[in-house]
Amino acid sequence: MSLLFKGRDAQTSSLDKSWIMGCYFFVLTVFRQGVNSLGEMWRTPMASLMTILVLGLSLTLPATLYIVVKNVQQVSSGFSDAAEISLFVKDSMTEQQTQTLVKRLALYPEVEDVKLISKTKALEEFKRVSGFGQALDYLEENPLPNVVLVTPTSRYRKPQAAQQLLDKLEDEREVEFGKLDIEWLERLNALLSLLKESVVTIALLLLSAVILIIGNTIRLSIMDKKEEIQVLKLVGATNTFIHTPFIWTGIWYGIVGGLVAFMSVAMMLWWLESAVSMVAGVYQSSFVLQGLNGNELITLLLLAVMLGFGGSFLSVHRYIKDIEPDKV
Repeated sequence: MSLLFKGRDAQTSSLDKSWIMGCYFFVLTVFRQGVNSLGEMWRTPMASLMTILVLGLSLTLPATLYIVVKNVQQVSSGFSDAAEISLFVKDSMTEQQTQTLVKRLALYPEVEDVKLISKTKALEEFKRVSGFGQALDYLEENPLPNVVLVTPTSRYRKPQAAQQLLDKLEDEREVEFGKLDIEWLERLNALLSLLKESVVTIALLLLSAVILIIGNTIRLSIMDKKEEIQVLKLVGATNTFIHTPFIWTGIWYGIVGGLVAFMSVAMMLWWLESAVSMVAGVYQSSFVLQGLNGNELITLLLLAVMLGFGGSFLSVHRYIKDIEPDKV
């Protein structure tokens, strides 16, 4: 009985080893076919280069539009929270009443900071900035009101929330009216949203074109190797063995095309860097163009590989199944 169990154990062990060796040789064959497909691309440099450049430039446009949105968001982020509210105090209010208003507003949970600009200080600043200092000296009285600048908390700095806070502050009896110059922020956010939607639409169209380009390239390669495929099927080659080199070709196209797109974007940013720095200097800003970081580069390459795999997979399953040995 023990000999029987030993025989079963030996048979199970041999099956495990054969399964492991089978997986090992399968993986080895797949990677060997990947290297061979790369060699095939190297032996046809002009055709491969043209396809890679078309793919790279097709990926460059959506990547460039993404960079535009990214940098516009960087610029607008400094303004989207700049919802400062100006409250103009009634002329009939005394200085003590105005100070009481400031202290009361500082207790609001929606308010982060309150600053009072007195009418005297406002007039002095207007004289300095406007250039009409001597003419303003002839005024019999100060026409400017006291102004209270209210900075909302981060939760109430967005357009809709800031407008609600303004309505609440205008109900104070000392306040004549308030001003919140936030319409341009709403327009900016609307334009930015439109730009994002446009980027997504254009990207989908171009990425679809990439799949079609890779699919057509693989189709031509399949037609060129039609007789070789027929021979492989005649000698009993599996579909996986026949399909793998073409799928690898699509993946290689995607990888190299993604790198070309990344280098194109980097060169474009390098070319525009001096012009952007000059414009930023005119506006006394330290704005610097942001390119693709490491995570975004990996995402671009993965997207390119998926597109290459998808285009080649569709062509392989569409055309190779129609190639049979009896159709010579």
